[in-house]
Amino acid sequence: MKLIRLKYWFLLFVFLVSASLLNCYSQTVEKTVIKGVVIDAKTGDPIPFVSVVLKNTTTGTVTDDNGRYLIETVLKAGDIAFSFLGYETESRTIETGKTQIINIKLNQTSFAIGEVIIKPKRRSYSNKNNPAIDLIEKVIEKKSENRKEGYSWLEYEKYEKTQFALSNITEEFKDQNAFKKFRFVFDNIDTTRQRGKEFLPVFIKEALSDCYFRTDPNGTKEVIRAEKTINFEEYLDNQGITANINYLYQDIDIYKNNITFLTNNFLSPIAQTAPLFYKFFIIDTSEIEGVKCIRLFFAPKNSADFLFQGFLFITQDSSYAVKKVDMGINRGINIDWVKDAKIVQDFEQVRNKTWMLLKDEVSINFGITERSMGIFGQRMVSYADYKINEPIPDTIFRGPEKLIKPDLYLKSPGYWEANRHMPLTKNEEGIYSTVDSIKQVPAFKVWMDIVMLATTDFLTFRKVEIGPVGSFYSYNPIEGSRLRFGGRTTPDFSKKITLDGYLAYGFTDHTFKYSAGVTYSLTPRTIYQFPVKSLKLSYQYDTRIPGQELQYAQGDNILLSFKRGINDKNLYNRTIKAEYLNEFENHFSYTVGYSYVNQAPGGNLHYYTVDYLSDTNNISSINIPEVYLNLRYAPNEAFYQGKLYRDRLPDKNPVIQIKYAFGSKGIGNDYNYSRIQVGIYQRFYPSIFGYTDITVEGGKIFGKVPYPLLFIHRANQTYSYQKYSYNLMNFLEFVSDQYASLNIDHCFNGFFLNKIPMLKKLKLRELVTFKALWGSVSNENDPDLQPDLFKYPTDSNGIPLTYSLEGKPYIEAGVGLSNIFKIFRVDLVRRFTYTSNPNISKLGFRIQFKFDL
Repeated sequence: MKLIRLKYWFLLFVFLVSASLLNCYSQTVEKTVIKGVVIDAKTGDPIPFVSVVLKNTTTGTVTDDNGRYLIETVLKAGDIAFSFLGYETESRTIETGKTQIINIKLNQTSFAIGEVIIKPKRRSYSNKNNPAIDLIEKVIEKKSENRKEGYSWLEYEKYEKTQFALSNITEEFKDQNAFKKFRFVFDNIDTTRQRGKEFLPVFIKEALSDCYFRTDPNGTKEVIRAEKTINFEEYLDNQGITANINYLYQDIDIYKNNITFLTNNFLSPIAQTAPLFYKFFIIDTSEIEGVKCIRLFFAPKNSADFLFQGFLFITQDSSYAVKKVDMGINRGINIDWVKDAKIVQDFEQVRNKTWMLLKDEVSINFGITERSMGIFGQRMVSYADYKINEPIPDTIFRGPEKLIKPDLYLKSPGYWEANRHMPLTKNEEGIYSTVDSIKQVPAFKVWMDIVMLATTDFLTFRKVEIGPVGSFYSYNPIEGSRLRFGGRTTPDFSKKITLDGYLAYGFTDHTFKYSAGVTYSLTPRTIYQFPVKSLKLSYQYDTRIPGQELQYAQGDNILLSFKRGINDKNLYNRTIKAEYLNEFENHFSYTVGYSYVNQAPGGNLHYYTVDYLSDTNNISSINIPEVYLNLRYAPNEAFYQGKLYRDRLPDKNPVIQIKYAFGSKGIGNDYNYSRIQVGIYQRFYPSIFGYTDITVEGGKIFGKVPYPLLFIHRANQTYSYQKYSYNLMNFLEFVSDQYASLNIDHCFNGFFLNKIPMLKKLKLRELVTFKALWGSVSNENDPDLQPDLFKYPTDSNGIPLTYSLEGKPYIEAGVGLSNIFKIFRVDLVRRFTYTSNPNISKLGFRIQFKFDL
């Protein structure tokens, strides 16, 4: 996946994270370390998967294949317990704040569960004749009876509370001079989450929803009727923050085969194929809320795979339902920035029929090292008022899967007190007032302006913002050194009207470029709040490289100024545009517009024709007025609204786009034509093997046009990896009037490299890419057959530089590594076809800033 979504909500905490934070990473707290080995008292063999728990806490671990264990904690626990089915439980007293070795010998005992008698026996793990496998297979067999899909209709209420806190707060940190203006925030320190650790709550969000489900036809609906959160609207996209939190903390359904967690795909411990990838052990029996259960421990067979580790509590009756799950991720997998993660789910029997989710708690500790400060995030969800098999009207399921009520944020404090499933703690209540107070401190506003400049490329001055700063200076061979200065108004100026523009100057072509635009919001919201309905008018005179389409970057960004190969062709476009955009709640949108472009070639690009007498006719410019319609459908899409772009959060739903344009001499165009393009993008999750992004495109032009109006295929001559461009194709190298393309980008998430001992510590992630482009130019648009059409560009020796894709596709593929130093992706790309074309690169490295979990 691309730029990390984590950075957006991380801004909420930035007022406490300064350069002095790095000095705090070395701070330590009084830590207790217990390690040792557990063996069979009779045989002396090590016992794997023994449960090792600090009494009266949730801190614990299990022994490895060699019976070894290690616990590091700052808790002040007095005793440690060792238990495993078929052995007597042993306990020992520990010394707080010291490192100690405690070796344990467990004595055998037989244990009966129903008709199965468990006797300990030292042997290598096997699924055969394993009572734990017999049990988990019964759970898998009964899955359909114990999940909501087993009912025609289901309705329930959902309350969720998500909060974030700075963790491992130390006195040294609180005494930093950088925080002298914010001393009052430390009054809200929370020590109840883990004894011995201080947490500073800084963010909270609550939501109350009505949820609906049906099986025929399959449909889900969540109506969010109330939401309450801290508000940084002047700095951040609140909708985007919520979307990022929901993306990071997605609902976890243990009964699904694959579970999306921490933006990755994990195999459920009760998936159909779970016995192939997990080890299972019966530990003991226990009673939870009066229900007798069998406690089952599970762990990955290969510690490098994206799998969970923990305990399942299975009801000791014929339903074989999950009463409780307590699990986390094993530390051998390739996930960055996550020190620890825990998932606890409790189920209850509804109407003595089936087991439904009652409570769901997901806790994640983010940070760089175990001892460093970090961010603790917790999402707690409560479910109530289940209604089973009571028919639900079809009208409920119409529209988007998530529906937000108009008065979402207008609920009174009394409403929340009456409807919360769980009361807020004193510290949680204090978050709202503390953040409101912080926002009034002038130093905080200055600090946030600096942070916003660094992360968004814009500098804000209340009613206007200046940027993008990265485009203030750039260089290209045609314009030379280029200076640009611009900006736009903010919602403080007007929520309805947004003005934008810039002025640029090239010191080699000695030409000013400029742009001015106005956008009017046709809703009470700003144009940065979904769904948008707006009208935009703009006028622009600027240069453009034919075929360059950058992802999440401006063409004149300083970091992209230097390019490989020859970059001496440019277009000077004078553009007038009027555009109407209408977005719908179901994430369908359409754009209708009119654009007028007067286009002139620049640099070593020339428009000319050659008649039958070999006379050359130079054309200074062409007129390209168009009427266009763009359709886009992205069901259930979530995104963060940035200053210039929307950062889409990946999911399993497709994105479909259709673009149609029409040009005619009747509206001032020099040519008659119509153009259509269709594109489909979708992400797939092939279980534990990572994820695959596939994009399929196609297009066709009807009518006779010169090559500037053909499809000029996306090329990339920068050293930045561009996902949707051809990274070894030259600008204006290929044109078509009909084409089809396939783009495959697969990330293995370290599936192979994590199994190599020396490389495993680097947490690298392997990638493979494949791009193929088929196309052609019809006789009607072939300048060799049509003397009134512009000739393709050539070099000074008359060697062609632009081609049609006749007979074979353009193909490039690559291998890459991401997560280099946790922030970079590097691809080695190879070009396989058209390798004899001039000035091309057959092989090249490309780099991308890519900050993932």
